[in-house]
Order: sequence, then C-alpha cells, then structure tokens
Amino acid sequence: MFSLSELERAADVVHVHLSATPQIAWPLLRKRIGAEVWVKHENHLPTGAFKVRGGVVFAEGYSRQERTSSDEAGGHRGRGLISATRGNHGQSLAWAGGHFGLPVVIVVPVGNSAEKNAAMAALGATLIEHGADFEEAREAAQRRAAAEDLVFVPSFAPDLVKGVASYALELFRSAPPLDAVYVPIGLGSGICGTILARDLLGLGTEVIGVQSVGADCYARSFAAGCVVAGNRADTRADGIAVRQPDPEALRIILGAAARVVTVEDAAIAEAIRVYWTDTHNLVEGAGAAPLAALIKEREVMRGKRVGLIASGGNIDLALFRSWVG
Repeated sequence: MFSLSELERAADVVHVHLSATPQIAWPLLRKRIGAEVWVKHENHLPTGAFKVRGGVVFAEGYSRQERTSSDEAGGHRGRGLISATRGNHGQSLAWAGGHFGLPVVIVVPVGNSAEKNAAMAALGATLIEHGADFEEAREAAQRRAAAEDLVFVPSFAPDLVKGVASYALELFRSAPPLDAVYVPIGLGSGICGTILARDLLGLGTEVIGVQSVGADCYARSFAAGCVVAGNRADTRADGIAVRQPDPEALRIILGAAARVVTVEDAAIAEAIRVYWTDTHNLVEGAGAAPLAALIKEREVMRGKRVGLIASGGNIDLALFRSWVG
C-alpha cells in the first residue's frame, strides 16, 4: 500500500500539525497483568482519537491535488468532503478540514453520541442525522456526495491508513521491542496501519485485532478466510460497532494478523475502569477493548512485552456513568 519512505513523509505531514503521542509503560498495569505493558495514548490527540492523523494526511493530499487541478483547469474537483461516522472519523475530517480550509459534511446515525455530534459541529462540520446505524448513514453520505459534487471519504482508504500508521511508527521506534500489540478493529485502518508499519520496519511483533462479541464481523471473517458480513453491531463501544468488513482491510488482516480476539462489553467496561484506576486516563470503549483482550489472554502474555493501542478517549458522560460507573 505504501513504502517506508512514504510512511515517513506522511508522519512528517502529521507532525507539522500534531505532536507525537506518548507510549508509556504503566507499573500498575504490569503488576495487574504480569507483563510489561506499553500503552500508546492516542486519546491525547486534540480530537481525542487516532483518526485525526489520517484526516490530516487525506486533507493535505486533497488540498494539494485541488490546487493543481485548479491551476491546470481553472476549476475545482469538488465542493468539499463528506463522510459517515459514529464520531472519531468525523471529528478527524472536521479538524483537518478546518486547518486546510475545506468544507466538511458528516452523516451520523440517528441517536448517535450527543457529545461526539457536538464536537464535530464545533469543529465546523455540517452535521446530518440519517439511518439506524453506521451502514445506513454511509449509504446516505455516498448518495449525497454524488448529488452535491462532494468527495466521499471512506473510513478505510490509503491516505487514511498511511496517516494513522504514523502512530505505529512512533510506537515501534520509541518503545523497546514488543512481543505483541493489541489493536481495536472498527473498519480496519488502525490495525492495517500497525501491520504495515511493523512489516516495513522488519519487526516480528504479533499484531492482534480486537472486536466486541456483539460486533464480530472481522473475527468471523478471519476465521472463515473471507468476508462474512454481519447482521448486527450490538455493542456500546461505538468506535468498533460495525457489521460489514472492508474487503481490502480484511485482505491485509488475513495475511498478517496473528488472530482476532473478541471480548464482552462487560470486559470492555472493566478495562475502562482499569485504565482509570491504573493510569488515570479516560479511554472510550473501542480504545479499552485491547486491554480487555490482554486481560483475557494474560496467561499467554505473562512475562512478555506488550503494546496496547488506546485509540481514543471520547466516551459520553451518560454512557460512562451507566456502563462503567
């Protein structure tokens, strides 16, 4: 999908706008798990989640191409960007759009997180509610893109993967050699970026995907060796509440992930509590799922050095109180 030099250039673009996030080996997690646990704190980014890295790289590339197109043809390729999201991807595009002067339209499912909706709107996105879940919102966004001359931005695309892979580049170059790293799977940009960065650096680290039991389309697809569409996304961890795998993401995962672990929502809630008590970090459901998986596999990982991707910290207060409190 990209070379190491291309990934490094993307990381340079990211670092013009965003500081590198810390990777911290927390002593209380080591005591709890029986392993050296390095947490990559993507919850420390200005949107509270890793997706903004991909948004920056995508928006920078789009702006550069648009300027070239305008200079050569006297026009524009589109009137702005549009996408569908449950929150973090939308905040990413809204934040990046604001920095590059791009209008951004975001379609969210009806009943989406009120706090994530407010954050996207505050960042300048035009917000539209449509559909019962992410898939219906995505279909509506694609229709609107065609009708209104907008550029549809999927949740999984080469520039997005290259951008988010910069967190893995930071982690692998800053932490000691890792035996394994656990990564949550939404539509796959995070785990694919981690796999590709690992392979480009020639490391032997196992990359382990994590999903909720109630939204396990990648886990079932991984077991089957082909796309298995889900008919439900029954989890309160909205960042991983997907029911349709991306075929290109699955291809990368099938070829290079060690396994895909599923965890119950109750285990995710417990992992959120553990993050708070052991590190005083607030981590959302998707970001806590890797810790839940490590706790589930603690005997396998005992004595090893393990990375966890705390992919974001955007959890509504009401959800935190009812689910975790």
